[in-house]
Amino acid sequence: MVYFQKMTPEGYKQIEDEIARLKKDRPRRIKILQAARAALGDLSENTEYTEAKRYLGKQLKYTEIVETKDDGKVDLGKTVVLKFDDDEDTEEYKIVGRMEADLADGNISFDSPLGQAIMKKEAGTT
Repeated sequence: MVYFQKMTPEGYKQIEDEIARLKKDRPRRIKILQAARAALGDLSENTEYTEAKRYLGKQLKYTEIVETKDDGKVDLGKTVVLKFDDDEDTEEYKIVGRMEADLADGNISFDSPLGQAIMKKEAGTT
């Protein structure tokens, strides 16, 4: 059984863009490798590039893109504002797939503890 990672269309596009950037950078890396071989006889492969491309490619292959529904419930791809009852502060988060999560950017995974607590809740829920 294959397990597919849920991801927003934006997250999928970011991975596609990263693969394109890696492919664009490949000729430069080949020149560096050729120079190393000529000067040092180094025959090692460019494993960092290969592994990054392979890893990102697998992410795309095993991804289920989840489209946002306009049903008034917290779900992947939606932005939510949480209001804290004790001090009236608010925090804004976008609900994303596991591979897209980045708290510094305000992206939380749907299966993180906070994500699990608010998934499928309606606006105004305490």
